[in-house]
Amino acid sequence: MINTVKEFDTKEWVKVRSSLDGSQTFLTWTGSIYSFVPGEKKKRLFNIVGMSVSRCIANDDETWDFTSRELTYYLDPQTGEILHKWQNPWTEETVTVVHVANSPVEGHFKGKFPGQVNGEITTFVFDLFPTYPNSLAKEETFSDYSPQETYQAAELFKLTVPTKDLENTDTVTVSEMFIAWDRIGPWLPWMKMGNKAGNLIYSACGLKVKDFTELPQLLQDEINTRVPLYKNAPKSPLDDDMTSWTYFKKHFAAYLAGERFPIPEAEEA
Repeated sequence: MINTVKEFDTKEWVKVRSSLDGSQTFLTWTGSIYSFVPGEKKKRLFNIVGMSVSRCIANDDETWDFTSRELTYYLDPQTGEILHKWQNPWTEETVTVVHVANSPVEGHFKGKFPGQVNGEITTFVFDLFPTYPNSLAKEETFSDYSPQETYQAAELFKLTVPTKDLENTDTVTVSEMFIAWDRIGPWLPWMKMGNKAGNLIYSACGLKVKDFTELPQLLQDEINTRVPLYKNAPKSPLDDDMTSWTYFKKHFAAYLAGERFPIPEAEEA
């Protein structure tokens, strides 16, 4: 039957996003970021490459705690090389590039998860619209970087997996998973766009890989040499989520000093 919506248990969803046995799993993605400014043609500002390493931890009440770390690098759209400095085409100012280095990113899984079953494949669709006060707007220091009082974005996910893996009670994780991710979001603080009208449009896709060695070589090199923390998911939930906005605030002095991002982070003890 084509496009049947079925409710899946939390355990089936855990197999999609991570693994039932508490072991860590890796996702990776690539894509592009475009400007979307009223009255202007789009600009492809960056290519991106990223990864997530995660694990799920079972609770006694049949819920699961999700904990992860994620990186995304902004790349030159022509050369594919990591950008450390970027010339803002609107202000012509050269600024330091602050790559995404979020540790941790966490969640709590419970209840039912609807999936669209199309024979051999099932797709989970998540359309999220985060809206909350922008913590940077409270401080005059960040008025040139992120003055908007409200953070507002749209995150559109589609995760496609083999239906048989969901139905097989002997599997702890799906054999393959493909992800499509689109995002509409505000200018990033490090771009120093102030109150410039417009948004960023993200278009990316990716997949679950078997282990660290299947990540793109650029990510392996960066993790091995600069941020080995991201080789492993947290062993247990760490609570406070990191975002690009909180990371920018935490490392603002390093940004002003023109240091190379991500800031080096050692492995978890």
